[in-house]
Amino acid sequence: MKINYLFASIIFFLLLFAGSVNVNSAVKEVLTISKMELGYPCPAIPFYYLKADLELPYPSIMEVEVAVNGKTLRFTNLHKETDTEDLNKPVLTHRPPSGAGLSQDNSIYNRPYVIGWVKWIPGEKYDVKVTVRLKKAAKNSENDILISAVKSITAPAEAQVFDPAWKRYKSIVLSETAGIARIAEPVEVLLPFYPDETKDLKREIRVVAVDPETHKLTEVSSQVFDIMEYLKEDDLAPDKNGNPTRSVPIWLPTVTARMAFLADVPAKSSRVFLVYYNNENAMAKPYFSDLHVQGDAPGLQIDNDLISVVLHPNSGHLDQISLKKRPEFPLYHRKETNGAIHWNPEIYTPPTPWTHTSDWKPPQNVKSFSGPVLASSEVWGNLREIPQVDASVRYDFYPGKSYFISSSVLRINETVHCLALRNGEIVIKRELITHAAWYDVVRDSVINYDVTGMPDLTDLKMEADVPWITFYNEKTGVGFAGIQLSYANAGLESSPRLLNPFFYITGGPWIYWARALSLSFLSSNMQQMIPAMKGNVFSEKWAYLVYETDKGSKPYNPVIELQKKLTNPLRVQLVEEVDDRVSKTVTEIFIDKGKSGWEGRETGKHTSEK
Repeated sequence: MKINYLFASIIFFLLLFAGSVNVNSAVKEVLTISKMELGYPCPAIPFYYLKADLELPYPSIMEVEVAVNGKTLRFTNLHKETDTEDLNKPVLTHRPPSGAGLSQDNSIYNRPYVIGWVKWIPGEKYDVKVTVRLKKAAKNSENDILISAVKSITAPAEAQVFDPAWKRYKSIVLSETAGIARIAEPVEVLLPFYPDETKDLKREIRVVAVDPETHKLTEVSSQVFDIMEYLKEDDLAPDKNGNPTRSVPIWLPTVTARMAFLADVPAKSSRVFLVYYNNENAMAKPYFSDLHVQGDAPGLQIDNDLISVVLHPNSGHLDQISLKKRPEFPLYHRKETNGAIHWNPEIYTPPTPWTHTSDWKPPQNVKSFSGPVLASSEVWGNLREIPQVDASVRYDFYPGKSYFISSSVLRINETVHCLALRNGEIVIKRELITHAAWYDVVRDSVINYDVTGMPDLTDLKMEADVPWITFYNEKTGVGFAGIQLSYANAGLESSPRLLNPFFYITGGPWIYWARALSLSFLSSNMQQMIPAMKGNVFSEKWAYLVYETDKGSKPYNPVIELQKKLTNPLRVQLVEEVDDRVSKTVTEIFIDKGKSGWEGRETGKHTSEK
């Protein structure tokens, strides 16, 4: 009896111990959603979102999945409780779907929080399920433990959101870094879409600014242009031996479009702009501005409330520009050959005549478009009588701005030998200008030079990367300036062979500034031929400004102010929702067989196609 009693007691205590272990284990393996909220777009989280604070039963490696009303979110970011972000600045860290596909997270979490992209609607109730996989290693195993928690939340009923008829949106974060408040600043961004997301982007897109304090949405003027489609699908058919090629497509058909809009961003701050699309019933939205274009390309006239610009009817190059405040003092040239203000890119390869892009009559290619935010004129083709050299000139004009942007490219298709290779040339009638000014990098000062008494064909030289240069008339109070935004020389087959490149001003019956890339024509030995090599490309980008001079000792001050603004443009960050069709694995095609670099790495989830 004693033996049976002892045996029964042992069994009882073992069962009791096992029960206590199961109870404790169940207690330990509970997920708690300690706090949950629906948030508004801000620079660090530039979308409508769900945030859930979690409490794990114990510190662990983990994966998380969030489902809202039964639909799993594809855009979720997992954070440690120690992660801190300035919500008023763009996010510093980001883990895209490709990152999750290439590797797993080997971090230890305790009280994490998760943020998910949720396009919530005011007053709607949302049932949220958070599922966590607790793991002892980065890779999944049979010993992993799945725990979940469910909680409901109702969106604020009085919140202002955009019309839900627009099913999707992208987010753009703009950041101002120069300490200059931006008002109606033109911004351009490239946007990608899936073909089934839209029928007519020009008709459907709306852009709204988000107030960071009130969350109020304000629609801003926008313009969609340059739409391109790539509709070819990846072929997932088996190979010739019947073996599968890959399980998921490497690419998906894509539509891209450029979009311009006008943005207000206070100094040293970031702001969120939402780009809504995917509404097949949307009507075209007319936006109005002071930007107007008339005439036939290439000889267009472009006006806004501040300036009037006339392009040459033959070449499409800048021919005349006027400040609306001072219409009686237009700037022009009309002294030599084509007579335009803007002359190049150009090359002189004797015995072929000296040829400028402004000598086109007309260009081989002409393209222009206009809208409320941007008007653009572009011309390109071979230089006249020189098929070995291609060039292009593009102008971009904006509403409410007294400047426009000029971009030019010169490409050498076959090696030629030349006496002159120039760009960035602006030519104005001599009598219209009294002074030239520029920032001299070597002297670290502004040079203000009276050109009225300057002998003809005397050069004023400066560095090739001169940040800004201006002509002005102290009597009329009208000035014209160039602000250099970019300048690059590159070669494919060979490096550029540039002879003493510099920037300079010369006077004659005209006065002009120009960039000498190779200019033996103005050197001590002016008949030496310098090669321009096949595959060389020369490009630059300028802002050209017409302005009213200041009354003080620095009449060129408006140029300096604009130069600071334009050389510190608004910084642009595009943030997009993860579409359901995005694969959860990543496949790459390598040109040669070999290691991927992920072999043996514990966090690896990488696959490759040879």
